Amino acid sequence: MTSPKKVVLAYSGGLDTSIILKWLQVEYGCEVVTFTADLGQGEELEPARKKAEMLGINPDNIFIEDLREEFVRDFVFPMFRANAQYEGLYLLGTAIARPLISKRLVEIAAETGADAVSHGATGKGNDQVRFELSAYALNPEITTIAPWREWDLGSRTRLLEFAEQHQIPIAKDKRGEAPFSVDANLLHTSSEGKILEDPAQEAPDYVYQRTVHPEDAPNEPEYVEIDFEQGDAVGLNGERMSPATILTKLNDYGRKHGIGRLDLVEGRFVGMKSRGIYETPGGTILLDAHRAIESITMDRMAIHLKDEIMPKYAELIYNGFWFSPEREMLQALIDKSQEHVTGTVRMKLYKGLARCVARWSDHSLYSEEQVTFEEDMGAYDQSDAQGFIQLQGLRLRLLANRNRKFQ
Repeated sequence: MTSPKKVVLAYSGGLDTSIILKWLQVEYGCEVVTFTADLGQGEELEPARKKAEMLGINPDNIFIEDLREEFVRDFVFPMFRANAQYEGLYLLGTAIARPLISKRLVEIAAETGADAVSHGATGKGNDQVRFELSAYALNPEITTIAPWREWDLGSRTRLLEFAEQHQIPIAKDKRGEAPFSVDANLLHTSSEGKILEDPAQEAPDYVYQRTVHPEDAPNEPEYVEIDFEQGDAVGLNGERMSPATILTKLNDYGRKHGIGRLDLVEGRFVGMKSRGIYETPGGTILLDAHRAIESITMDRMAIHLKDEIMPKYAELIYNGFWFSPEREMLQALIDKSQEHVTGTVRMKLYKGLARCVARWSDHSLYSEEQVTFEEDMGAYDQSDAQGFIQLQGLRLRLLANRNRKFQ
């Protein structure tokens, strides 16, 4: 590989990416551009700017951007239209953030004349795949640099030695191995590694950072109404809000009531299994509400077809194929299904649970006249069911008659 002249680094300002920044300068002798995305992780990002400047980065080469609205509007909401859950449980909070970060890395590379992008994902995880597949899909000529696959800094001790050698500030709590690794954005928080690596051991409660313990949640339930238009949440309790504002407020509801905790052993794309502790408070409320509004506005067979393709759609996101043609094809089908998914859902929040207790819509397919146990005034002729059952049972009767001959 030809040595890059300028590299755009996905930079958090933490120890690992600060070491990567310096390593790129030392190993490749290249100019480094830093990009720090505000995806709602809840951290002050200005220290990242100061640290990059301290490490010799030109202020014009430091990019810090608030991407919360774009993240929710263009990535989280399309995914939630599909009710996507990887392996039936995981709401893909980390996976859905990576294509947006990669998109901006590639765009900034074009703006600054950089010929490479770099990230801090390790060689064992999924994120390296997600970052790089997204980058190649957007710019097939881009070079990607993954230091964790190249350098010999394979231990925390070696990292600290490198940091001290190059005068990189080390927070006191970093002198020793962190108890677990945390990734956060507006949709979720994930914790992995160290004390969580034994799936036979219950995760300590201090691992959970975004939700109160359900047992400590309020003893009284709380209700929230979510308004939907064409599959997307557009307001809470009758007040119209932006996508990021809605998710932020749902996170507040979920945090208070201990909603959205998940202890999952999942199959990574690279082949191994890993255990993660996920907290997706607002997303959990939103997913259940979305399914509720679909239940009265979507046709039965359309819902069933959508449920059939959901695992494939979720797998594509998990594996890093957001910008693939197959994901975009599935998205077109999903978005078509959402044309009438408009209405309001009332959710009851209590002790770790979010349940739909009411839903209504001008687009509803639900008919009280047809389903009532009282007199239906001719809305449904029950005698029609006889012919329907006869036709549905024809093949079963033919099979039964044939099988009798060979018993």
